[in-house]
Parts: sequence; structure tokens; C-alpha cells
Amino acid sequence: MLTHFNQAGAAHMVDVGNKDSTDRAAIATGSITMLPKTLELIIAGNHKKGDVLGIARIAGIQGAKKTSDLIPLCHPIGLTHVSVDFEILKESNMVVCTTLTKTKGQTGVEMEALTAVQVALLTIYDMCKAVDRGMVISNVKLLNKSGGKSGEWKAD
Repeated sequence: MLTHFNQAGAAHMVDVGNKDSTDRAAIATGSITMLPKTLELIIAGNHKKGDVLGIARIAGIQGAKKTSDLIPLCHPIGLTHVSVDFEILKESNMVVCTTLTKTKGQTGVEMEALTAVQVALLTIYDMCKAVDRGMVISNVKLLNKSGGKSGEWKAD
């Protein structure tokens, strides 16, 4: 059942008022693939725009905080934690971003984790597009969510 539609088929924001406030967390991931020279600029830290991964980390955190402004039916929530981490895979010319979001509330933080990944990867693209417009963002997905009535979920 799609919860963002009422019985008449109109979009609405789900009423979470009667849900228990619980500890909730979500982990999401995604990657950006680029030319070897682009990855070398990121690793060396001498990109003319500055610390690409440091700026992307801050952007991802801001993205998580602004999720309800971007996703129309997403509830604004009080985040208690956001982390944005990067792994460089030189053999694949890839940067993998993994985010963790947490709250204590009546609704989950999956959208915040997914938004943080997307914004962080888009920031890498933005900062490096002058040297590599062919970068590809892919594999964005939820890895894990916990808390709430439905409990734990893990990707296969």
C-alpha cells in the first residue's frame, strides 16, 4: 500500500502523530566514477576549488538537514546525527559515499540518508566538472534502516 495517497487517490502527508517516538537510523550509499586524473586531483587535495571531499561532506550533511524542503511529502525531523564518509577505490576510479542518519522520533530517516548521499556526490561532480564532465553517479541505495514499528531492514 502506498501511504502517501489517501482513499480518494490524492497525495497527502502521512499522519505520524500516533506513532511511538523511537530511536531510528538509516545507512545509504552511492558512488561516482570518474577519469583517473580526476580521482588523482581529489586524492592529492590540490584541486583548484579546494578540499573536494571535505566540502562534499559538509554538503551531504546540509542535504540531510534540508530533505523535507526538497521531498514534498517528507516530514521535517530533528536529526540527532549525520555522518558522511568516503572511500576511494583507485582501481575503479571511484569514490563511494556512505551516510548514516539518526533521530529519535515518529518517522524514519531513510530519505535523509539517501539525500545526503546524492548531495555529497553531486557536490563532487560540481567541483570536478571542469576537468571531467563524464563522471557517473550510480548505485545510490538504502543499505539499512532500524527503528519504528517495522524494525530492522537490510538490503540483500
